[in-house]
Amino acid sequence: MSITGRKQGEPLTAPPKPPKPPGQGPKPRKAKPAKKSGGWGRSIAKWGVVTAIWGFLAVLFTVAWFAHDMPDVADAVKFERRPAVTLVAADGAPFHRFGDLRGATVHMEDLPQHLIEAVVATEDRRFWWHFGLDPIGIARAAWTNWRAGRVVQGGSTLTQQLAKNLFLTPDQTIKRKAQEAILALWLEARYSKEQILTAYLNRVYLGAGTFGVDAAARTYFHKPATELNLRESAVIAGLLKAPSRYAPSANPDRARERAEVVLAAMVDAGYLTEAQAKEAMAQGPAVPRRKPGSEGDGRYFAAWVADQVAAFVGSDHGDLLIYTTFDADTQRSAESHIAEILRSKGADSKVSQAAAVVMTPDGAVRALVGGRDWDQSQFNRATQALRQPGSAFKPVVYLAALEAGWREDSVLMDAPYSKGKWNPGNYDGKFRGEISLRDSLAYSVNTSTIRLLEETGVPRSIAMAKRLGLTGNMRNDLSLALGTSETTLLELTGAYATLANDGRAVIPYAILEIRDVNGQLLYQRRGSGAGHAVSGPDVAAMNRLLLAPIAYGTGKSANLGGRMAAGKTGTTQDYKDAWFVGFTADLVAGVWMGNDDGSSMNRVTGGGLPAVLWKEIMLDAHQGLPVRDLPGLTNPHTGPLVAQTQPYPVQDEPTPEGTQRPTQQSDPISDLLRRLTGN
Repeated sequence: MSITGRKQGEPLTAPPKPPKPPGQGPKPRKAKPAKKSGGWGRSIAKWGVVTAIWGFLAVLFTVAWFAHDMPDVADAVKFERRPAVTLVAADGAPFHRFGDLRGATVHMEDLPQHLIEAVVATEDRRFWWHFGLDPIGIARAAWTNWRAGRVVQGGSTLTQQLAKNLFLTPDQTIKRKAQEAILALWLEARYSKEQILTAYLNRVYLGAGTFGVDAAARTYFHKPATELNLRESAVIAGLLKAPSRYAPSANPDRARERAEVVLAAMVDAGYLTEAQAKEAMAQGPAVPRRKPGSEGDGRYFAAWVADQVAAFVGSDHGDLLIYTTFDADTQRSAESHIAEILRSKGADSKVSQAAAVVMTPDGAVRALVGGRDWDQSQFNRATQALRQPGSAFKPVVYLAALEAGWREDSVLMDAPYSKGKWNPGNYDGKFRGEISLRDSLAYSVNTSTIRLLEETGVPRSIAMAKRLGLTGNMRNDLSLALGTSETTLLELTGAYATLANDGRAVIPYAILEIRDVNGQLLYQRRGSGAGHAVSGPDVAAMNRLLLAPIAYGTGKSANLGGRMAAGKTGTTQDYKDAWFVGFTADLVAGVWMGNDDGSSMNRVTGGGLPAVLWKEIMLDAHQGLPVRDLPGLTNPHTGPLVAQTQPYPVQDEPTPEGTQRPTQQSDPISDLLRRLTGN
């Protein structure tokens, strides 16, 4: 036996448990309650209620989040727009408008039914049945955009578009779209479908600065919206997709194509039959066709005028009527001739741009063309481009000399000239020896003009330029004689106008009056310029000098036949700029030709294409005007001192600047002038 009291070989076991006290036997097991039927249903219902509550709270929170900074609905009546500025031509006809235009407020019941149907068929076919949002349209747009991989279709309803137009910005953000949906629901709950559609049609932007269908109808079709036909209604409805892209005033082809899409949508929606749609398209163009850059619209003129308005009435103004000096016929002629000469001669001559200005002798601008095509470039080469005028500046030097006592037949020396490293020459490289002031200007001789400036003094010519209205910085050296100081075509033409205006300085202008839409006068032009700049005798002498370039000199191509005209050519170094500026008793005109990048033309001089262009513009502008003499050039006993019907030696081709005059002892012009003036 081991020390544990277990016999050897007995299994090892735990000691027996002590006996339990009486009354402490095993507890009886409780019976499990029976499972109640429908437990899963109640669980689903319970969690459904919980989910609904949390979903409602989430939606409420989302709505509150997007709605907390929505604009005040009361601001919808505060329709802010750019003031409409309407430009009126000299004959009283409006010819251009800037800013935003709102027409009369129209009610849906007063509009043509086909306009309503065109808008609904194109923009929101389920408008009359949805509650402000169109789930079908949203799903269709989402599917289409997903298949395209980009946004190609929208799902907004007309009510949503009105909400955006009334209250929101056009930002494409989730927040803005959510706010748009909230406001659309609010609009549908508060207003009838007719009220919503009426508000939309009176508020929507339709291109060309127009807001509302009535403003668009008056702008594009010159009639109120209540008189639109089916074809015109389709054009208006087509603008809703992209107003600037489909505006018929700018893109008639796109407007026509879009109108066809609208008519097809009306057929698909059941508003029209195929025959009615075809009949509408067969009515002809809904608007007068205008291709980009077409002649006569005067957009360079209009932009120049618009830039001046704030200086007269301030920038904080309402709608305005601007009465101007604009002449549509002259503008149309100038634009047409520029387009034609650049089309036919531009490529061979390496000329890409041209500009023209036509004004009366007192500075009233009748036409202004700042380039060949406004749609391609809005830079105004008549008012903004600073260019060297070349020999077109020489009349300033000669006028200063006349004022200093020189005469038309005073003798100059045409010979090689050198000053330091500067060795200017003549266009043809030839020298004539002694030459009169008249012939020196007629043939635009450089060396004789430089000597004239040297003898009369540079400051005298600079002072004369300032008196004539040239405001640019003048070079205080002898190169001034060759027109090296930059100016604009408008300023240079105005300087020449002084000579056509009996010596009274001219400030070119276009605005006569400015009135508000109620007719109240805000500005009226007064005065007649800057006073006398040149004396009468000097005006007469200078005008006689300026007859010579057209009569037998470098500007023969500008000859107007039996009408007395004075003018001067100008060509800058390397043929970068070519000018012709001249005048009659009735009109003053300036022409510039060149390239925007300053590249050289193909030997184009002022006596070539610019003189031809000037002549064509002036011939058109003088139609119906009687022939009159230039200031100071009428002899009370013999009539005009110089009539261009005299038998001048005229060559078929323009004489390049500086070429030698045909060898002869005298000419009819000089002999006649000497006899009449006693010189």
